[in-house]
Amino acid sequence: MRHGVRAAAVAGAVLVGAGVLGAPAYASGGSHGGVFAQANGLGGNSVVAYDSGLHRVGVYATGGRGGLETGAAVDPLASQGSLTLDRGHGLLYAVNAGSDTITVFGVRGTRLERLQVIGSGGAFPVSVTVHGNLVYVLNAREGGSIQGFRRDGNRLVREAGWHRALGLDPTATPEFTHTPGEVAFTPDGRQLLVTTKGNTNEILAYAVSAAHGPATKPVRNAEGTTGPFALAFDGSRQVVVSESGPNAAATFGLARNGRLDAKTAAATGGQATCWVIGVNGTFYLANAGSATITAFGTGPGGSLRKLSTTATAGAGSIDLSASSDGSVLYAQTGGGTDAVQAFRIGHDGKLTSIGSATIPGGANSEGLAAF
Repeated sequence: MRHGVRAAAVAGAVLVGAGVLGAPAYASGGSHGGVFAQANGLGGNSVVAYDSGLHRVGVYATGGRGGLETGAAVDPLASQGSLTLDRGHGLLYAVNAGSDTITVFGVRGTRLERLQVIGSGGAFPVSVTVHGNLVYVLNAREGGSIQGFRRDGNRLVREAGWHRALGLDPTATPEFTHTPGEVAFTPDGRQLLVTTKGNTNEILAYAVSAAHGPATKPVRNAEGTTGPFALAFDGSRQVVVSESGPNAAATFGLARNGRLDAKTAAATGGQATCWVIGVNGTFYLANAGSATITAFGTGPGGSLRKLSTTATAGAGSIDLSASSDGSVLYAQTGGGTDAVQAFRIGHDGKLTSIGSATIPGGANSEGLAAF
């Protein structure tokens, strides 16, 4: 590959029940309602809920433990997608990397109800992706794996035949740069993409069947020494990838057979470029090493045009998410000064800071999902 803020404690906010409902009965709220941040505590994981003004409205135990990859200083899970919102079904999925489990929450506005805790089908889950009734989890340790689930009402059912080992080197060091970074469905749901970062420097593409799960073997797209970390989509067949090696954004065309065709790449000007999301045609990349967010516009042929660089608070910018109406970008900052920062998105894609909030118990936080 060339390639924030006043805290409001709410009585009864910490939920410890685990009832399971038989059919979807949740909704994630209006077009712009708030944001969830995962504290990822090693002694007990939790998800913190904020309203759209970043006032804290609840802290919800996941029933599992958070995790920390060896060598990680700012981003303990070293991944994108560790907290994933299914807006269509009003569900929130959280990884418990230290327990090898996934928690399913029902979402009512900014309130959560824990519905289920289920094994991830592997070791150290770090990323979740959803398409329709299908959910896939990326496990980072023991060579990496993906595990598929079918959503039945408000719970997940693990499909034993939908497990695929990635075959990465489990002894490669440092761990946080040599574990897989993200699993993501393509917008049409026909393929799963997995980034391997420095452990083979590949983007794996699995064809997916709703009836039979993922292909036995992936198409392997070798990407040199660029450390592909995370990805986002500009339409169904163009992919924007964050490259942690050269600290760049890169665009690719994705063929139906899973092959990636390199288009162009552009340096972010930051350090430790890892997370990427697309909002209204603009792509934002978080640079953990320089505590900045770089914005790019895309053009014909996958061209990239740098729009702005915005500083974030804290030791480093990590996870990113955006309100569903595309008006606000949220950034999570790590490194022991963990917080959520909100930015208004301008018509030109540029960012204006509008507040921040700390993440209680979040000195190990990673995972962000807005609605």
